[in-house]
Parts: sequence; C-alpha cells; structure tokens
Amino acid sequence: MERGFLDIRRMGALEIGRRIKKREISSPEATRAYLDAIRDEGGATNAYISVLEDAPQQAEAAQRRIDAGGLSDSPLAGVPVAVKDVICVKGGRTTAASRMLEGFRPPYDAHVTERLRGIGAVIIGKTNLDEFAMGGSTETSYFGATRNPWDLERVPGGSSGGSAAAVAAELAPYSIGSDTGGSIRQPCSFCSLTGIKPTYGSVSRYGLMAYASSLDQIGPMARDARDCAAALSAISGRDARDSTSIMEGPFDFTSLLEEGAQAPPGGGADRPLEGLVAALPENYFRMGVSDEVKAAVLKAARDMEGLGARVEETELPLIEYAVPAYYIIACAEASSNLSRYDGVKYGYRSESASDISEIFYRSRSEGFGTEVRRRIMLGSFVLSSGYFDAYYKKALQARGLIKAAFDEAFRSCDLIISPVSPTPPYRLGERVSDPLAMYMADVYTVSLNLTGLPGIALPCGFDSGGLPVGMQFTGKAFSEGTLIRAALAWQQATDYHKRRPAACEGRPAAGPERGRP
Repeated sequence: MERGFLDIRRMGALEIGRRIKKREISSPEATRAYLDAIRDEGGATNAYISVLEDAPQQAEAAQRRIDAGGLSDSPLAGVPVAVKDVICVKGGRTTAASRMLEGFRPPYDAHVTERLRGIGAVIIGKTNLDEFAMGGSTETSYFGATRNPWDLERVPGGSSGGSAAAVAAELAPYSIGSDTGGSIRQPCSFCSLTGIKPTYGSVSRYGLMAYASSLDQIGPMARDARDCAAALSAISGRDARDSTSIMEGPFDFTSLLEEGAQAPPGGGADRPLEGLVAALPENYFRMGVSDEVKAAVLKAARDMEGLGARVEETELPLIEYAVPAYYIIACAEASSNLSRYDGVKYGYRSESASDISEIFYRSRSEGFGTEVRRRIMLGSFVLSSGYFDAYYKKALQARGLIKAAFDEAFRSCDLIISPVSPTPPYRLGERVSDPLAMYMADVYTVSLNLTGLPGIALPCGFDSGGLPVGMQFTGKAFSEGTLIRAALAWQQATDYHKRRPAACEGRPAAGPERGRP
C-alpha cells in the first residue's frame, strides 16, 4: 500500500539498512532508485565509469538472505555502494580510468569487495578517478573529468573524485575510495562529505591496483561519520594475502551505529569532548591557506572547545618537507608498480608496433596519459644510478623524521586539527597545466600517508561563494575510534554535513513508499 513518498536517496547508508531490515523498503527498491538516478542524472557529474550489470541480481540475493534471517548483524545489508574503479570487482570492468586497462575484467575480487559481498552490500558501479589514482582533481581520467555537484564548473577533488561526487550527488549512499596522498580526504572536503583514511595495514590492499604500495590505503566516504564507521568496520581486518595487513580483526564501532546513539560523552551531553586534547599547529596556517579556509577551520576549533575539548596551539616541525618527500617516494614506487603494463601480458597493446621494443614503447606511450607518464619518468629518474642517494634515500630519511615529529606531538594530544586543502574546490582546467601548484595542494594530507597515521575529513563550513570547506582530524595509529567519536560529536552539534547541493535540494522525491509483506 502506498503511504506517501519516501525519498530513498535522501537517506544515509545506515538509515537505508535499518529500513530494509524493518521491511519498509527492500534492497531491490533501493538499488533500483540509485540505478535509475545514475541513468537519468549521472551524466552531469560523470561520477561513474561503469554500472554493474548484475546489481539487480545482487540486490535480490541480499534480500533473500535478509528475509531468511541472515545478515542480522550487518547494518549495511542490502545497501547499495559505489566502488572506486581501481579496486577489483570480479567480472566487472576495472580500468583504473586508463586506456591501458579500458577493457580489463578481473577474474577475482579485491579483499574489500569480498568483505562488502559478505555483509550483503550491493555493488552498483565503479566510480571515476584520476588515471591510476595519479592526480588531485579527477581530470586525468581517460573517461573524462568528473564535475563537482556543488558547482559543475569545479573539480570534485581527486583521485577519488568520482566516489565523492557519486555520494554528494545522491547517486550512492556511500562509497569506497583509496588514499595515497589525500585522495579520500581532499574530495570529501571539496564535496562536503566525511571520509576516513585508515591506519596503514588496517584494510587489505589485495585487489587494489597499486600506485605507491607503501602509501596506498582503502577507506570509506559517506555523508557522516556514523556511516563511515559502519563501512570501515565492514572492510577492515586481517588478510593473509596482504603482507602489510596487521590487524587481527576488524574495527568494532557497534556502540556508535545504533539508531539514535550519541557520541560517548566525556562531560555530559553538552560537553561530549570533555577530556579530549587537540593540537592546532600554527605553522599549518602559514602555508598558503586561503583566508576563508583558515577562518572556517579556526572557528571549528573554537567550537570544539565549546564542546569540551582542550585545543592547544603548537608547531609541527618538518611539515614543509612532506610534499617533496611524498612525491619522490610515490613516483619511485609508481615507476616500479606500473612497469608490469608493457603491452605483452595484458592491457592495451599498440596496433602500430612492429617488434617487441616497439610494443613496449608504443603501448606505454599510447596507453598512459600525460600525468602518469610524468610520474613514471620522475620516479625512474630518482631511482637511477647517481640520483638514488641524492633524492630517493633523502626522501626516506625525511619520511622517518616526519614520523618522529608526529610521534612527539602525540605525546601531549589525542588528535591534530588542520585544514584538508588550502583552498575550496577550484575550477576545471585551472591547474591541469601547472602540476606543481596541484602537488602543493596536498600539503596537509600527504604526511599521513608517509607516516601511516589515520585521518578523517569532515565538513566544517562554506566559503562566501557557497563552496564546501573541510577540516581534518589526525590521530595516533589505530585511534580511528577516537577520531570517529570526535567527528560524531562535532556532527551532532552542527549541520554542515546535512546540507545538499542546490541540484539535489530541488529534486523531487524518488518514488512511493511501499510496505513489504
């Protein structure tokens, strides 16, 4: 029976999961709502590279498991999810947004894909990204740039820009991205979302197409911290196929996922952050940050004091070396990891090649885009004889010093507050021809990948033009629980994460609400 209208796409991931379990909606209905939206509205943002043909069948199978009494402990059972197209999904296209892998269909699932299937999640599509995750704007994709739902003339961030745009445009309730130098956190900042870059080793990289193996980490992106916590619980944990996987079991945020659950108060409901010590590095705000971003983050820090946190100003030394150290290490690892794409074993092969040498040369020249070729060449240079000690070895030494600086900072605080990006989202094409400017935009994010520390990005305001501004909490290794509780307390006291792009606010309801027998 029809009971008015229920807009599935306005719900968060956990709310959809609860309603499916209560039989107020079904997994096939939720899946259909998003698939129809991708078909009708997806072209505006170009958030998706492909849609999974078997998504309706996945939803039917998930619903049968739920109706049979299975998946009772899974809060995301039957809920649609989008996956970045650098993570393998068996049978579906996985392209890394590159001509090199345009038609590749992996014969296996990534570890996180297995985990998602295990909890009954419905993988509806593969999202756009910068080619092989190399970029900060999702403009280097072979399949075209992704646009920011808040302003279609601006970038959504990168490299997980498609994953962010899909959630912001209400084309998915949550998504999975990867973060090598800020690729989850910066798109979340640009699209007014919440995203977690977990501690290195907490989520398996098996089935993730490697950019820089010592830096890459998979994580969730959603509208709020609670949805992110549920997704991170689902995908984290031990995997014997990944030698860097070091957690025995997944994160457990059960107490935070219940309907109506509040952030565990430290000093009562009005001061939930009582006892939390947060550091605010003053030198972060002297690194080219725009006035409006600076004002929004500093105001957020003051507001956190009102919630009971003690915010102490400090200095975090050596941070100015993070960007050059990161790009030397990342490009060196990329040069090694991408050497497997040679036109021989799999992937794109040039039709104009006449011998084996030309197969290598022409396939790589034609199959890789400009930014990927640039990073491969830079990485090959810093690893070459005569330059290894001058560049790569020194970058590794800088990495160790930066890690030591963070360790020292965490002797006296629980988390560090900073901007995510020095600017709000910029216009499409504005920085494509200036790679140095784009690289420097990672100044607040790359240090977490160098050190392996966790970070969460969350909305903290808007600039004078109505564009989102995000802040970042950085924590000690495996302190995701602390970061999520702080983020949850912040989001219970503010409404930045509840605001929607104008295009979504003006959208009619998705369809009738129907009871299930």
